Amino acid sequence: MTNFVQVALPLPLFQTFTYGFEGSPPPSGTRVLVPFRRSVQVGWVVGQGDPTGIEGIRPILDVLEQTLSVPEELLRLALWISEYYVVPPGIAIRAMLPPVLSDGSTEVLRLTPEGRGWLGDGRRRQILEAVGARGGQVPVAALRGLMGKRSIWPEIRALTGEGLLEHETLPPPEPPIKTRKVVRMIEWLSDLRVREECFGRARRQRECYEAIEAAGGAFELAILEREHGFSRTVVRALEEKGLARVQDEEVLRDPFQGGAPLPPVDQLLTGAQERALGALVEAARAPSAGSPFLLRGVTGSGKTLVYIRLLQEVITRLGRSAIVLVPEISLTPQTVGRFRSWFGDEVAVLHSGLSQGERFDQWRLIRRGERRLVVGARSAVFAPVPHLGAIVVDEEHDSSYKQSEAPRYHGRDVAVYRAALAGAVCVLGTATPALESWMNVTKGKFRLLTLPERVGGRRLPPVEIVDLRRLRGKPEGGAEEGRAPEGRATEGRDRKAKPDEGSGILSPRLVSAVRDRLQKGEQCILLLNRRGYSSFVQCRECGVVRECPNCSVSLTLHRARGRLLCHHCGHDEPRPERCASCGSTDLSFRGLGTEQVERVVAETFPGARIARMDQDTTSGRWSHHEILGRVERGEVDLLLGTQMIAKGLDFPRVTLVGVVNADVGIHLPDFRATERSFQLLSQVAGRAGRGDLGGEVIIQSSIPDHYAIQAAVSHDVEGFLAREIEERRTPLYPPHVRLVNVVVSSPDRARVADAVEAAAAWLRGRVGKGETRGLELVGPAPSPIERLHGRWRWHFFLRGGAVGPMSRLLRQFEEGFRPPAGDVRIVVDRDPVAML
Repeated sequence: MTNFVQVALPLPLFQTFTYGFEGSPPPSGTRVLVPFRRSVQVGWVVGQGDPTGIEGIRPILDVLEQTLSVPEELLRLALWISEYYVVPPGIAIRAMLPPVLSDGSTEVLRLTPEGRGWLGDGRRRQILEAVGARGGQVPVAALRGLMGKRSIWPEIRALTGEGLLEHETLPPPEPPIKTRKVVRMIEWLSDLRVREECFGRARRQRECYEAIEAAGGAFELAILEREHGFSRTVVRALEEKGLARVQDEEVLRDPFQGGAPLPPVDQLLTGAQERALGALVEAARAPSAGSPFLLRGVTGSGKTLVYIRLLQEVITRLGRSAIVLVPEISLTPQTVGRFRSWFGDEVAVLHSGLSQGERFDQWRLIRRGERRLVVGARSAVFAPVPHLGAIVVDEEHDSSYKQSEAPRYHGRDVAVYRAALAGAVCVLGTATPALESWMNVTKGKFRLLTLPERVGGRRLPPVEIVDLRRLRGKPEGGAEEGRAPEGRATEGRDRKAKPDEGSGILSPRLVSAVRDRLQKGEQCILLLNRRGYSSFVQCRECGVVRECPNCSVSLTLHRARGRLLCHHCGHDEPRPERCASCGSTDLSFRGLGTEQVERVVAETFPGARIARMDQDTTSGRWSHHEILGRVERGEVDLLLGTQMIAKGLDFPRVTLVGVVNADVGIHLPDFRATERSFQLLSQVAGRAGRGDLGGEVIIQSSIPDHYAIQAAVSHDVEGFLAREIEERRTPLYPPHVRLVNVVVSSPDRARVADAVEAAAAWLRGRVGKGETRGLELVGPAPSPIERLHGRWRWHFFLRGGAVGPMSRLLRQFEEGFRPPAGDVRIVVDRDPVAML
């Protein structure tokens, strides 16, 4: 008897397809192989099919699994993502799984001993001979090419059913041992005079040495050569001077799994922790956990300990599973180690550093129930854990939870919905809640739990502002590349720092504070959320700024590489000697980045052990883990970097945090810019004073009276939230309304303008009528970054409060609107976290 099922395919098509199956149909969530047009596709059964009115229904070729890859709970979640984020259901399902499970090329056939001796004839015999002629194993795709256009699946099903062939999905093969060549420092030159004597005029040798030093003392050779432009001759010169050694190092499959976890450190809960835990445990024990919890705790208040105690209840006592989401940047060995120390081999880790094979291995262990606690970044929300009992979203405000490619889901919101499907408790933890989460608390949708004090009675560090306007110097607070800094005035209360120290980048107050900490053997953190050396190059004769040929942004000087680099598309070119417009050699390298701060810090504190942590020094696999390991072991005195040093770090000997320029990013043309700046300042301030030594924070700013900076100084989170919510009433932005950003792009500037006008007109004709009466269309206009990756970009947005009508309108738009002919792309981003 033929039954019919609906199958979702991982293609940009919003419909599902009906296929036939002889016998009992596979259940929903089963991975199947189906014919599609002139090829075959891996798809997933999503429900029962109705053959009425459909001609030429084709059969399912094969059922690829006995254990569901998409259990019912995840299938319901995928269909919700498809509807809410306006993405085809097959694309939503594919995002939940390891890539190997949606790639038909990994389907292989293997000849069994019985098949080798089979004496039959016909096409089945030909298939067996073809497999045997290729060593007894062949990919399905290769076999199809050998056997012609006619489908081979009826014969394959028959042969596997008789035990003559085995059909299996294989992960990508892994070499037995993977190694890489690493340049490791063996001699540290902390004295600048010794460094000058060692290198003399060998500028590239010194730059190479300093690049390795900034990366924590070890740098992958291939990256040094490919991305930083240092030749093998330069590296060999460092070896000959006894400063560095090139050696082969094994690349671990997953360093989080290497070595036994440390024994857990049991701590007494504070009263606030006890109350928060009691509410969470009560919800976990209930048949349905109810609405989510927002756990707002100041930095250092012990949120992680509350998570661990809740997970003990869920995993050990209730026998269920759990998921902990953390921002990718915070997924450090230190973070994972806390959970492994309590739960040992019950912990699985999912993150972007895993290869396809490693991810597939972890996924199978989770699906089999051999790992009941999953710790990972955004996509770990899709882990196939059985009997889900809790989901924890740490740093719930972090923008990295938003996926930048289809499906453009928000990990926090998906976690809330998945917990509701499973009846699990959902905890959103943060020191600085997202405005949407705080609004949900005020509306009663989320339950608020608070940890108002640091563990051990420690106080939040005092925060001091240095007004950069009072320091005479360049607008950025720093000297131009190639020019001596001008004299600086010191603040009257500080006599310890010399006027020229810090080069105008570090104020006398900050210089004095850093020196005091270094003399005491304590550690410091310096934040500047901009990498590179100088942020733009300008001709002093004609004023032209060198821009990226592919993007509407200036190129950034990376001094160690001697290159100008675009931080969006990756375009790079040599450091110019002349203006490309007028030919003048009078060029000004202006602006400030972490590379320049590193140079100034090294000159100002010649004996300090410095590590820089930004995208340039952490491009190698696990390199940021190595840097943080050095900080934890006390091998670094001063850690400087971008936002990746602002969260998830707990180093008790860090007693000073300095923000080199708090104004970076606060005036971007994005309605969330102020919120992100406040969160960054509050988070990095929380790195100070987490131990018994105490700490302080110094923030340098040219706009010290800005309410976001004032709120960070006073640790007034609720005051900032109240002010920012009011700021977003006029004009109206989230959390007061829901927002959809529609971005239209094309290599052709005129074509994209025509396409965006047509798209806006299509929607405008349907907005404000019937159920869409409450929706508003704003725009179109050029995007803030008008050109990106060689494509011109325009955008408009829809805003309104009704979820259902907006979802239906967007679905009609995706299926019904056809842009003008040519290379035009349309991106529909629901609940965007960035508008650039």
